[in-house]
Amino acid sequence: MEAYIRHLYVWPKQINVAISDPVPSPIDGLLSVTVTGSMGAARQTQQFYVSKSGEQVIQGTVFNAASNPFKKDLDLLKTDLQPGYGTPGASVVVVIFSDFQCPYCKQEAKMIRDNLTTAFSKEVRVYFKDFPLEQIHNWAKPASIAGRCVYRQNTDKFWNFHDWMFANQELTTLENLRAKLEGFAVENKLDVPDFLKCFDTKATEAEVTKNFAEGRALEINSTPTVFVNGRRLSGSVSWDQLKQIIEFEIEYQKTAKNAGENCGCELKLPSPLNQ
Repeated sequence: MEAYIRHLYVWPKQINVAISDPVPSPIDGLLSVTVTGSMGAARQTQQFYVSKSGEQVIQGTVFNAASNPFKKDLDLLKTDLQPGYGTPGASVVVVIFSDFQCPYCKQEAKMIRDNLTTAFSKEVRVYFKDFPLEQIHNWAKPASIAGRCVYRQNTDKFWNFHDWMFANQELTTLENLRAKLEGFAVENKLDVPDFLKCFDTKATEAEVTKNFAEGRALEINSTPTVFVNGRRLSGSVSWDQLKQIIEFEIEYQKTAKNAGENCGCELKLPSPLNQ
């Protein structure tokens, strides 16, 4: 299997190939195998369905027509205790995995911030998730830690930080990051000593790590990656493309109601009040 995959993708020996043990798949008679290629920070994961003889191999995604086609990713996306703006309970939820040092993330962030709430004043809720690519961006994770420190102290000020961090991206280095953060805290009237203590002790690192682990579980390997009601959009997307997808979801969810923040993902204890 490994030799076949290396030939298929032109993966040389420098790329590590990990092949999971086969498990039963949703397709009768086929086994499910996950193949992961990695080299340093770069990763690529692909699902294969293999006959029991090992001679037939299918690459692709299996959909269950009885459920939302993006259910697998929707089940993995967690938005509780994450920075958000827009309408709570909206039928369309946009989740952005981003890196403050990534220039493409800066472009995407500006596009979304400039257009989204103007075009959709009530129908959309947006959440931000940290996905710092440490191997290529040396101050991305410290910036994410700082952002979570801002969020802890004042949830509304997080979006000031978000916009400020991207606006200052080209002028920021690992060496001057702390001084710039202190200036931001003063300008935005935060409790500066408390904020700097949070940053210096990496008090929010676990929150950033948790977001990153969620991104890995979703097989994200680049930023920005945006999910619109579970629909994955990797890389740069134009406003016209994003707007069209959101408009489609708004209409679709009027009857489907299987995504957004009212997707039925609520667990209630049995009670006469719930009947």
